Amino acid sequence: MKPATTVRIKICGLTREDDVDAAVAAGADAVGFVFYPPSQRFVTPERAARLARRLPPFVAAVGLFVNADPAAIEATLAAVPLHILQFHGDEAESDCRRYGRPYLKAARVTPEMDLVQYAARYPSAQAILLDACVEGYGGGGQTFDWSLIPPALGRRSVLSGGLDAGNVGEAIRRVRPAAVDVSSGVEVAKGIKDAARIAAFVAAVRAAETT
Repeated sequence: MKPATTVRIKICGLTREDDVDAAVAAGADAVGFVFYPPSQRFVTPERAARLARRLPPFVAAVGLFVNADPAAIEATLAAVPLHILQFHGDEAESDCRRYGRPYLKAARVTPEMDLVQYAARYPSAQAILLDACVEGYGGGGQTFDWSLIPPALGRRSVLSGGLDAGNVGEAIRRVRPAAVDVSSGVEVAKGIKDAARIAAFVAAVRAAETT
């Protein structure tokens, strides 16, 4: 069993079997499937179900949704064995918890934002995912000012937005999040991951835990 201080790692936006296998082999704790059609990393529920079947026990499948119709989410849940839901839109807490699954709620961080107050609006969330505020939904591979994250949020946060093997160590030392989430930082093209970059990212996270 991993120690309580271990930073969990999620590799998001997977679209290929080889990338799922690479994430598992590197030691990722979770993989993410994007069910937002405008995204270049979008996968259908049928495709995600095939990818999720490759996961071994104790590696979680996470489903990402953006202002999705409840019926579409229910249909996805019927097709894909998702462990955690991730909401990136304007969903209220009642929208997020209606499915009876653990969930993450994304926050698009700006200097004007009160993150403690934002987190208080989602008391049932497993964590608040902190991402850069860019046009559209998702962080667009950009970092944001980590000093905007209050220490009080700490272990209830999942840090995202422009992370890669080169900066994730510093991010962990400064923010001390419960988990980190990477997508573009381990890609050679949108939706196409690189096994070596995934392995380097996981290694950088594990090295940061000892400093």
